[in-house]
Amino acid sequence: MAGHGAQEHPHGADRLCAAGDRVYSRAVRRGRVQRQDAEPVPCLLELALLHPDPDDMDWLVPTSPQEVMTRLLRGVHDEVSASQRRVGSAVEAFEWYAGLGRLIHAPAGLEGTAIRVLDGLARIQAAMDEATQACTTEVLTVQPGGIRREAELSEGLHRALALRGRGVRMRDLYTHVARHGQGLLNYLELMGDAVEARTLDEVIDRLILFDRTVAFIPANSDRTMALELRHPALVSYLVTVFERLWRLAIPLSAALPDTGIEGISHREQSIAALLAEGHQDAVIAERLGISVRTARAHIARLSETLGAASRTQLGVRIAQAGLDGPTRGASAPVILPGRESPTAR
Repeated sequence: MAGHGAQEHPHGADRLCAAGDRVYSRAVRRGRVQRQDAEPVPCLLELALLHPDPDDMDWLVPTSPQEVMTRLLRGVHDEVSASQRRVGSAVEAFEWYAGLGRLIHAPAGLEGTAIRVLDGLARIQAAMDEATQACTTEVLTVQPGGIRREAELSEGLHRALALRGRGVRMRDLYTHVARHGQGLLNYLELMGDAVEARTLDEVIDRLILFDRTVAFIPANSDRTMALELRHPALVSYLVTVFERLWRLAIPLSAALPDTGIEGISHREQSIAALLAEGHQDAVIAERLGISVRTARAHIARLSETLGAASRTQLGVRIAQAGLDGPTRGASAPVILPGRESPTAR
């Protein structure tokens, strides 16, 4: 019977089926639910979202949504690429559980400490200011997008200056495109040795870590909501993500490496790799922090350089040139399809 139920409900606690959602929500609202009502959804017992009432075995009581979230986040320690997708799933799941969390009493010491939803820019700014005042050692940030506007840099400048005044070290990760913004260069010059910046082709969504004890991440696409995270396992995971990206990144003071492929720029090589993965222009633009128009201009130039007359042919040319794999070093020049080596006869 258990196997049959699991087969009909192939999901985890972060994404309940419709039937499971209804029964679990009713159990939370009423404090318990009859066992017979939960029989059509064995997933709730298998996932330990419901458990028998010790006072009456004909009834099932719900596991606290906060406890469920804590259990979900405890095991998040996979490789960076897989774990990034897991964090997104956990954030979505938390938003669902948070709505139910107000209906039952949370375990002592958990509510308001491990994970806090910050709704609205004013609450986000207040929480960031509080974390800044408490910070004594280190701030790690990931800043996605392209060229940083002056307004964006000025928004958190008072916090950065306060941190520098207390001797706090800061490390910032940006996309390569941010190198072309004068505002960022002015900011880094103002901050001096207090800030070290590096860049990558693409980075994860925005992340701010204070003293490796509290983290802030967006909770919706327009960033009007955020999560303040103090759960040790999750914060430790986010630190690991940052450190792995940091090791791959290039210092802002260093030039981007040559691709080793005649006529192909570093950005075009990054675009070629994303095209080979099957991404559309808008997705490529977002991931590299450039406009769709700029992405299409690079794709057109890439097609011309590789001698491709169509999008399909471009994919073939990218594979032939070896642009669909990891970034090449400058020591291994590549001759594009249809072109002779200068030394060949």
